Parts: sequence; C-alpha cells; structure tokens
Amino acid sequence: MEQAAPEKKAGVFKLFLGYAPGVGKTYNMLSEAIRRNRRGEDVVIGVIETHGRKGIAELATQLETVPRRKLEYKGTVFEEMDIDAILARKPVVVLVDELAHTNVEGSRHKKRYEDVVELLQARIDVLTTMNIQHLESITPTVQSVTGIQVRETVPDWIVQRADEVVMADLTPEALQTRMRRGDVYPIERVERALGNFFRKGNLLALRELALRQVTQAVDRGLDAYLKAKSIDQNWGVSERIAVCISSSPASQQLIARGARLAHAIDAEFFVVHVDLDSRNTPEDQRNLASNVRFAENLSAKVVRLQGKDVAKAVAAFVREQRITQIVFGRSALTGWKEYLYLGKIQSFLRNAPPVDVHIVTQPPD
Repeated sequence: MEQAAPEKKAGVFKLFLGYAPGVGKTYNMLSEAIRRNRRGEDVVIGVIETHGRKGIAELATQLETVPRRKLEYKGTVFEEMDIDAILARKPVVVLVDELAHTNVEGSRHKKRYEDVVELLQARIDVLTTMNIQHLESITPTVQSVTGIQVRETVPDWIVQRADEVVMADLTPEALQTRMRRGDVYPIERVERALGNFFRKGNLLALRELALRQVTQAVDRGLDAYLKAKSIDQNWGVSERIAVCISSSPASQQLIARGARLAHAIDAEFFVVHVDLDSRNTPEDQRNLASNVRFAENLSAKVVRLQGKDVAKAVAAFVREQRITQIVFGRSALTGWKEYLYLGKIQSFLRNAPPVDVHIVTQPPD
C-alpha cells in the first residue's frame, strides 16, 4: 500500500538575489517559472515589474497573471498585488517581484515581504527577487560605499528564512555594457546612471556583498544538512579557526596569530574563553576584558563558554560550530605543570571531532 506524501507545513521560499538592477533576477525567475509550468506545475504571476523591458514583458505573457488590485491614494490610482485573489486561486507557485517594495496605504500589509509570509503560510511556494542593497543590515554599508540612502529594506530574518538563495550574476563590465545598450534604463538615463550608482567601484562592492550573502546561505544549508543527517564531522568545505584564550596578556599574541591565519585563508574567525567556576581576580578580569577588546578589533567572534572542564567545553564548541582549526597557547612549563597541560590537550583530542590543532609556544607569565 502506497503512503501519501506528508502535507507540507509551509510553502517553499526561493529568492533570486542580485547586486544591482539589470543583472537578470526577474529574467531568471521567469525562466524557471516557465520551465516548471511546462512540466505541469500550476504557476501564476502575483506581480512582475517590467520597468519597460521588452524581454521581461514577453516572458511574462507565457504565464497566467492574477490581476492586480486597484487602490486609490491621495487622488491617484495605484495597482498592488492582490493577495486575496492569489489565496482564492490557490496556485502551487506564485511569482512575487521586488521583495522590498512598500505597498500603498490601504493594502493589508505595509510591506510586500509580509504578503510573501502570508502566502508561504498558506502553503504556496514563492519565487521572489531582491537586490542586496535592500537587506537591512547592509544598508549602512551601501550608503557609505555609494552615497545613496536605501529607504526600502527587508529584515535579515526574511532572507534567512529562504529555502533557496540563487545569485543572479553578471560582471560589472557586462552590466555596464547592458546599460549602454539601453537594456536596463532608457538611453537618455544611461550616462547619468553610469556616473552615479553604476560606477564600477560601486558595482564591485555591491557584488561582493551579494556573493557573501549567498555564501552564508550555502553554509547554513550545509550545517542544517549535516545536523539532519547526524553527520558528526566537519567536511572542511569552509575553514573556521578558533583561538582558545585565558586572562593572560600573552593571549593577545595567540589572537593576532589566529587573525593572520584566518585572513590568509579567508576563514571565519572565533576567539573562545571558558569561564570556570573559580573567581578571577580583579586583575584577571581586566586582562580578560582587554583580550576580548583586542579580539573584537581584529573582527573575531568572541564566545564565552561555561564549564568546569576547559578541554571538554572547547571540544563541544568545536563540534557544534564545525571548527576546522584551533589554536592553543603553551608557556614554557616544566615538571608537574607541563604534565597537567599535556593532559588537558590529550583530553581535548579525545573529546573533539577531527580538527587541526596549532600549539603556539608563549613566554611564561
């Protein structure tokens, strides 16, 4: 007897991310939707913004479009996506262009991404588009780079909610060529755009921000897969370096060493301290605070762990965060102190997953 597939709890959310207008987000989204429609999936357009681009308009004619809702605001009639009509139509997939759009007053939701959330809750799959400059946490960086204030934003949790993030990408040179051909904006607007937002330096910076966002999405997906499959090891796809520190001033040498290593291989960088039950002296607390500030100045993610056993606490952290390399310090110890130190390293190795261990010799305190 065949078992019915379990009913999904929410729609699948797929985001086509770009770094500037004209890189192909809407074109790629429509192309995928047309392919899925030809395979028999029930796909409709909720809203597509053509911006006068003939290629986009022609692709959109190949799919059913849910008519937009007309709303009057201050004597002007606006057209917005009709979420009620889409919910009544109940398609399998709906296309929602420009995720960061602000709906006109009188709409059910203030922002289009809120419409998307409701569609997903109704178990409708959503394909949507967005440029990286609209991501809330990135807008200050975008303003400092381009000098342009981005007013329409999307909170980071929405992008992190996406099941898939696809980068719609062109080189800055190719995008500028498209601009000059009039494929993005009317010819009369091209030179002004190329001298402002579409300067090569701006495009390079925005492209890097978008690529980093996609990389983070891929890393989250890999972590989720490893946890779901109970794979208790790091596949080493991306490097993550951790430095284990104490309240000793010599820890700053370890932090600097770890930062150089992380920078050289473009790795994520952590600095870890285990707070033991024993109370630190005021001097220890001052030294530790100084070490933490030093680490933060070197762009480290500082993590403070609780535990009675340093070795076991750090080993658990390495497992949970899928650290690939860890740095320990070793002062010039002799006698029983050296024996205790080596015992702690052996304890860490017994409890940790496979990881590269760096032991850096330090001067005695």
